[in-house]
This record gives sequence, C-alpha cells and structure tokens, in this order.
Amino acid sequence: MDQKPHHYSVLETALGYCAIAWNDFGVTRFQLPGQNAGETERLLLRRTPLAERGAPPPMVAEVITAVTRYCRGEAVDFRDVPIDLADQDAFFQQIYAALRRVGWGSTTTYGSLAKEAGAGQEAAREVGQAMAKNPVPLIIPCHRVLAAGGKLGGFSAPGGSDTKVRMLELEGVRFGPPKPAQQSLGF
Repeated sequence: MDQKPHHYSVLETALGYCAIAWNDFGVTRFQLPGQNAGETERLLLRRTPLAERGAPPPMVAEVITAVTRYCRGEAVDFRDVPIDLADQDAFFQQIYAALRRVGWGSTTTYGSLAKEAGAGQEAAREVGQAMAKNPVPLIIPCHRVLAAGGKLGGFSAPGGSDTKVRMLELEGVRFGPPKPAQQSLGF
C-alpha cells in the first residue's frame, strides 16, 4: 500500500457530492457523486483509508473548479491534471494514458484502447478491468469507453450505467432512439 501522505476534500457539484484525494505528486483518487456527502466520503476512504481531510493546495483547487464546471455541462479538459498512478500496473498505466487523449464529447471502445496500448483486441477484457479499477474517474475519462458496436458497456461508479449515460449526455453524446423531428398536434 502507498505510504505517501494523502489528503482529501469533499465537494458539492451540480451532479452531487464528489471527493478528491491527493499527495505531493498529484491527484490519487477521485470519487464520482454518491447519494450524499457522507456516502461519497466513505467510498473514497474505502480506497484511501489513511487519507486525512485537508485544505486543497492550489493545483487541487484548480481541479475542483474544473470538476464543478464539468458537472454544470462546460467542456473541460483534464489531460494536464497531475495524477499519481505509481501503484498501478504498467499495462493499466498505458491504457490510462491513451484514454486521457479521448476528449470531451468523444468516445472510444475497449478494443481500440487495447490496440492503442500495443495489445490486440483480445486484451479488451483487461481494458475493462483497468476501467473498473480506475482510481481517478472523470480525470481519466472511463465513462467515454464503450463496448463494441457503440454499446454502453458497464460502469462501476455509484449509479452504474445511468451515471455513465448522464456524464456522456453532458458532453453531447446521446443514447437511445432519436427524438422525433415533428411533434404531434394532438388532434
């Protein structure tokens, strides 16, 4: 387990309460919104049990501002956010680096990420495992990864695939049948 000191903060956004943890090297954990602040804090501390609540340093405060803007539907690019993935498997780190290049309103697939990391499509299952273990969802935008054929695929955050759809819709990515072009007059 990582022995570097971690601090965390809980923040309120338009989507609910999120939480962020960091150390001297960067953001180490991000918790997507839970049902309330207490649940979100508990979920974050489950993965970073030694973290202590703290005042965010300027770099983390900037990330918090960006997260708040994202949750209001503003296009935000998290590519340059310093993150500490030292505890992650080398293949997962490659996957995460490739996924960080997938921008606002864009999607990719598990198979495409596997190929980009130098593995064949058969490694798509391992990509799925990397997404499930993503320590900083949103910053590493695992919600932008779809199954083959543009299918939604899974999502392990609170709210499951409903949260994934909501995040993608914030970015203009639509699922389901298109809205009718003509409205009924109700005769």
